[in-house]
Amino acid sequence: MMSQMFSHMMRHPGAVPDVVDVFSYFKIFPFIMLLFMGVLLGWQWSVAVGMQKMVPAAIKMKVTKFKVFFFIPVVYITLIIIAIFFAFSYYNSSSAVDFGFSIFIPFLVIVPLHLFSMFCLFYCLYFVAKTLKTVELQREVTFNDFVGEFFLSWFFPIGVWILQPRINKLIKQYNDSDHLSNSIHG
Repeated sequence: MMSQMFSHMMRHPGAVPDVVDVFSYFKIFPFIMLLFMGVLLGWQWSVAVGMQKMVPAAIKMKVTKFKVFFFIPVVYITLIIIAIFFAFSYYNSSSAVDFGFSIFIPFLVIVPLHLFSMFCLFYCLYFVAKTLKTVELQREVTFNDFVGEFFLSWFFPIGVWILQPRINKLIKQYNDSDHLSNSIHG
């Protein structure tokens, strides 16, 4: 999308890009957003919920709170993607003045919801990092213990390459110890 916009500007230097052409590129934005958020949130869910069986029994983690805070951004992002799709469809068929006024009221609703959704996403990052470190250390942890994991999960495209091998190792250790205990008891 960006290469198309820049190539258009390079072919016609000094020409002001047509606003309709620029906005037409944003029609694929919801699909890009769905793909990225689907991968990110799917990974967070699989780590936070999937590793709960590996958390020591004496440690109680607030999984229900995580699930609630997880689904709030999922619903919000879905609604925003639908709104973006319809807004750009509406923009192409109406004047800019109507579009600007018609977005004012939703903007007053979106800003607080967006801030709350961001809070929920940060809580999910916090919970994922805490779950991972709790499983690694097999004890109650503080934020100082898992601050590195928090930032690695925040910068997902980079951090996943560091965190996922550790997660895979923990799962392998858990499965190996589970098979060992089953063979001893069984």
